[in-house]
Amino acid sequence: MQDKKSRVKQTLRRNGFTFKQFFVAHDRCAMKVGTDGVLLGAWANVSGCSRILDIGSGSGLVALMLAQRTSPDVAIYGIELDASAVMQSRENAAESPWHERLHMMQGDVLQLDVSENEKFDLIVSNPPYFEPGSDCRDEARSNARYTNTLTHSALLMRADRLLTPTGRFCVILPYDIGLRFQQLAQQEGWKTSRVLHIRDLPEREPHRMLLELDRCSLFERDNHLSIYRLSREYSCEFHDLMKDFYLFF
Repeated sequence: MQDKKSRVKQTLRRNGFTFKQFFVAHDRCAMKVGTDGVLLGAWANVSGCSRILDIGSGSGLVALMLAQRTSPDVAIYGIELDASAVMQSRENAAESPWHERLHMMQGDVLQLDVSENEKFDLIVSNPPYFEPGSDCRDEARSNARYTNTLTHSALLMRADRLLTPTGRFCVILPYDIGLRFQQLAQQEGWKTSRVLHIRDLPEREPHRMLLELDRCSLFERDNHLSIYRLSREYSCEFHDLMKDFYLFF
């Protein structure tokens, strides 16, 4: 028990989050480590991948999780607008066991272009989802939260350009926005291959959606996940999804 308490105190002092195999510092990032990113990193299907891209990589959390889940020959790239976040993601990657295959880039994904043999087998994103509204005093946080710099239509078009013909695109979004994103994707020729409807408790309505898109799926696999049981303990399904990452699982 004392060892667990000391690890928690160390995590708090370092202003970040300690996972079983890596640490994510996030004090210089607009968006902190949260459940959305962890769900995406644990759920995305990495089978058959040799090149993976994380759009809006922030602290590098999702890229690090994907690195843990993949073999040593898989290259993982992150692209992020904010310079401070990129520097921190590079530091997080450098301190991880997978530093040689993590490549964190600063830039606008709308300007990113690759050759045919450099395209990605999997693209993941925890994208902005608020419509532009009142100005945010923090430009980096505004870019991370609002679609004024990356609309969902532009994101879908760029993913289409950067993926291999059989590549997959995974996102996590608030539930109602996810439904609209799925509809927009279908209008632009994407197929839904997997959906995970996420709710806090079994009796609640879903509040998040994990969505996997590609161009060739013939059917949709549809599942539900409650994060907590009625007793407010983590559900067995959530435990199984996170057991390789959360310290005390």
